[in-house]
Amino acid sequence: MEFKAKEIAEILKGTVDGDPEAKVSTFARIENGKPGALCFFANPKYEHYVYDCEADIILVNKTFEPQKPVRATMIRVDNAYASVAALLDYVTAQKRSYKRYRGPHLKKFLSAKIGRKVYLGGCSYIGREASVGDYTKIYEQVYVGDNVKIGKKCIIYPGVRIYPGTVIGDNVIIHANAVLGADGFGFAPMDDGTYKKIEHTGNVIIEDDVEIGANTTVDKSQIGSTIIHKGVKIDNLCQIAHNVEIGENTVMAAQTGIAGSTKIGKHCVIGGQVGIAGHLVIADNTTLAAQTGVISSIKTEGQTMLGSPALPHKDFLRSYAVFRKNGRQQ
Repeated sequence: MEFKAKEIAEILKGTVDGDPEAKVSTFARIENGKPGALCFFANPKYEHYVYDCEADIILVNKTFEPQKPVRATMIRVDNAYASVAALLDYVTAQKRSYKRYRGPHLKKFLSAKIGRKVYLGGCSYIGREASVGDYTKIYEQVYVGDNVKIGKKCIIYPGVRIYPGTVIGDNVIIHANAVLGADGFGFAPMDDGTYKKIEHTGNVIIEDDVEIGANTTVDKSQIGSTIIHKGVKIDNLCQIAHNVEIGENTVMAAQTGIAGSTKIGKHCVIGGQVGIAGHLVIADNTTLAAQTGVISSIKTEGQTMLGSPALPHKDFLRSYAVFRKNGRQQ
């Protein structure tokens, strides 16, 4: 759908600072802004992106005063974060109104593109305009939503749920009851103490040679894509939140949780029950021992981190020696 700045301002009860005829047809995170996209700026630490952003429209708070020229048209609103949630909600409602669902029927299945020698187990469903590559095996009771793309030689085990718009590469293995593409945990706090759901309009991208364990969940992005890069191996019962990006050939043990918008580097090793906070960057070749709690970015490559909050290996051992000594004295 395409909107002009003046139309968006009317929907959000905001004011236009710039070209009221500026048009957008998609959403993007402010660090990935591109022509034709709408972004929002609410967190002060992202201000530097405002001046370099190539998006045509940026939602900003009314109190924002730029320190440099801004190329994009700005729409000023009371609360940019709440307003983007309201706009996503509006766009989603408009899209839903265009469709008349009458339950599954044969035409939906026949609109999917099925490759050669594909196995489809009983009680599985493939949505409209979905595609499945050659030699892929989809076991019983799998749901594949509309516009999903699954590559060649994949194995999708029983009970997997793949939400609409998900993209899966070649040679991917997804174990039983994994869920790909559910909404992330995104809510905007309102003045009355309630929370407004933020509609998630993005998707999940799983690249080639990835394996995802049973009961693991990978949430779709609010805007853009949640990306699991080539060769990643994820154990059972892991949670990957919206807009997370995991670098090539990283491995992750069970019960690990990664909060939204964090970027994990290449060739990382993540132990069991690791917790990683949101909006962080983890350097390539990082090792996180079991039950490590990461609350800040790790910028130096090749480190082994332990503890909560996470410390480099040697620092942790020195600290642990002090803890033990003090514990004995008490």
